[in-house]
Amino acid sequence: MSSIFSGDETAPFFGFLGAAAALVFSCMGAAYGTAKSGVGVASMGVMRPELVMKSIVPVVMAGVLGIYGLIIAVIISTGINPKTKAYYLFDGYAHLSSGLACGLAGLSAGMAIGIVGDAGVRANAQQPKLFVGMILILIFAEALALYGLIVGIILSSRAGQSRAD
Repeated sequence: MSSIFSGDETAPFFGFLGAAAALVFSCMGAAYGTAKSGVGVASMGVMRPELVMKSIVPVVMAGVLGIYGLIIAVIISTGINPKTKAYYLFDGYAHLSSGLACGLAGLSAGMAIGIVGDAGVRANAQQPKLFVGMILILIFAEALALYGLIVGIILSSRAGQSRAD
């Protein structure tokens, strides 16, 4: 290894930052979605306790967001091993962008799931015909996080393609 600072020595920092961002932001979205829709389930359960299990769907969908972040964080962290293969700034930036794409998509999806879940389960307690509409909206909100996961996987796979070794 050369004693000249090339900038690539800091590359693992960006890679690990991407792994942390994926997990932290996705879990923030999952926590917000779980908390917000959980409040709606608890409030609705006072009026219609027989609908509590049916109304737990938004809580489960919000919890899945954290798993998306975990998947990307594991993919990124296993790709960072400068001792066996050179790890350049390109690779670090690819992993950072991968983590941010997944994490921020998970955060926004969690906010959407929480708000829709809260209002949806309360409305479902008053009008049961709204259940299917609520589920469709939740599916589209969950799809936002899935898009982030897909883009994160694609960006993470670009790491290691910067130079021919």
